[in-house]
Amino acid sequence: MKLNFLDRIGDWNPQLLREIKGRFKILPVIIAFAASLIGQLIIFLSQFRDFPGEKYSMSGSYCLAGEAYQKQLKSLNSVYYQLKNQLAEAQILKNIDNVDKIKTQLAQIRTEQNQVRNILYQQSCPPDQIDMQMWWQDHWEYIFLTLSVIFIFTLLVAGTYLLINDLAKEERRGTLNFLRLSPQSEIKIFTGKILGVPILIYLAVAAAIPLHILAGSSAQISLSHIFSFYTILAASCIFFFTAALLFGLFGRLFSGFQPWLGSGAVLVFLMITMSIANSSSHFNHAAAWLRMLSPFDMTNYLFPNLFNGRYSGEELEKLQFFYLPLGKNLIGLLALHLANYGLFNYWIWQGLKRRFRNPNASLLTKGNSYLLVASFQAIFWGFTLQSQKNNYCPPKSLISNNLNNCLYDLNTQISNNFGWIILFNVFLLFSLLAILSPHRQAIQDWARYRHYNFSPRQTFWHNAVLSDLIWGDKSPALLTMAINLLIFATPLLIWIVISLDLNVNNSRSINWLINDFGRLKAILGLFMFVCLMMIYTTVVQRVLLMKNSKRGLWATGTLTAAIFLPPIILGLMKISPAKNPIPWLFSTFPWASLEHASTTSVFMALLGELTVLLLLNWELARQIKLAGESTTKKLLTTS
Repeated sequence: MKLNFLDRIGDWNPQLLREIKGRFKILPVIIAFAASLIGQLIIFLSQFRDFPGEKYSMSGSYCLAGEAYQKQLKSLNSVYYQLKNQLAEAQILKNIDNVDKIKTQLAQIRTEQNQVRNILYQQSCPPDQIDMQMWWQDHWEYIFLTLSVIFIFTLLVAGTYLLINDLAKEERRGTLNFLRLSPQSEIKIFTGKILGVPILIYLAVAAAIPLHILAGSSAQISLSHIFSFYTILAASCIFFFTAALLFGLFGRLFSGFQPWLGSGAVLVFLMITMSIANSSSHFNHAAAWLRMLSPFDMTNYLFPNLFNGRYSGEELEKLQFFYLPLGKNLIGLLALHLANYGLFNYWIWQGLKRRFRNPNASLLTKGNSYLLVASFQAIFWGFTLQSQKNNYCPPKSLISNNLNNCLYDLNTQISNNFGWIILFNVFLLFSLLAILSPHRQAIQDWARYRHYNFSPRQTFWHNAVLSDLIWGDKSPALLTMAINLLIFATPLLIWIVISLDLNVNNSRSINWLINDFGRLKAILGLFMFVCLMMIYTTVVQRVLLMKNSKRGLWATGTLTAAIFLPPIILGLMKISPAKNPIPWLFSTFPWASLEHASTTSVFMALLGELTVLLLLNWELARQIKLAGESTTKKLLTTS
């Protein structure tokens, strides 16, 4: 029966069978089971240190008799403070009779307070007055929530470490190349890795699931919430594990430190997001997708007592996506979380499939990059466009503290998220620049053979060279980056143009756009960003044509210097953007001076950048042509 079951696993996924045979040994299995059972026993027994026994205090939260005394003490404290205030007023008015009378009353109140405190804090609660049912319910909830947090950290951190370490070992032993040559698909190989490498961790967690479900049911937590937690946990495991596999394919870059680096990054991310979830901060911003990659916010929503009852789920309930109120119910939140995980998993799998078979290939094709940028614009703007009722309050309502007069303003919402949108897109575009820019050999091959596909009768839209520049992996990435920049800039450009029509409540929300910059200068500033990114792309592509073996490092250094050196030099020379805006317009941070420069100056600076871009592209085209010709001549000479 055992062999038959293993044979079925081998038929379905040979890689999974290989991982199971390598790890499913008797001793490791016993250790995993024993560690899980001992951990469960420790968690179960640790709560008994607060067991309400014979000496349980009357002030304890489970003593029913103590509730009346606590109310009485609260009432006495209120009377005491009232008398203290009356005594202070009587002393100011020098009413001696009242002062003596109030002091007598205060003495009586203090006596009563001491009597009640003695009962509450020095006497034990009668055994028949202890609410043991409530204690057991809280005890089971403590076990359930503790196990939930342990599941998250154990699976995600330890699983990430094991997967990255496994790929590093495969790389060192040379067995990873055998996997690359195997007829199995990438999906089956990596699915086998995800299911098989952390199998002992799965076993330890599975051994604790019966206690977890029992504790949840005993704590009166609904099964729908428990299984929703398992769904989110499984989705987060798939995301982090596929990301770990992708990171593991770059094993040569980090040597043996790679598993610790990857699992440490996951641990830091989980700790940060757990702290944010504990603070109950809102989701009404373009970075909500990043928080949703962690399971803690959803766990906190499902189990409000996770952080001592500080959160009741009201922030997630307000969550919207393109104004769709998906946070109104559990199904909508689950669907949004799973869709968020699914999108990232899709792009990680694209990189896995390309990078696994060919370690020198780029993570994404040029065609994939267009869809990637477009999908991320949908994410950024989808979480930006959320209706928040009180995101702008007119001055009169602020003075009167009447929040009912507060209004929703779309421009205020976009302005508040403008920084996030720019930040995420800059990171995305620079990442694509690093991923899509081909190195010298690829460009040489493309330059040598591109003329074979060229025909003078081809129309512009059916030109093979143009098609190759848009879709070909070996061609320069200039046109690809231009298309991606166009996808990024289009929503911003549309908003700048129609912002006045959208603004109905709060003209001050786009005061920077109308009065400080002006819409024309804002549009010119957006074009300047696009032009600068194209200059950076051209510079990087030119450096990658070098014969130096360290051209990747040279490209990184050159790009860093091109971005940061000009503003640093201007800063050291104490040239202020407000007093001398012209030099800043020609730097890599021209937006600092847009407010202070004239529209003519901004336009001339844009023309200057376009001229530089054209000259750089002309030089790049010449170098590519020379590289192709020199290689062809070399081949003809040797033949």
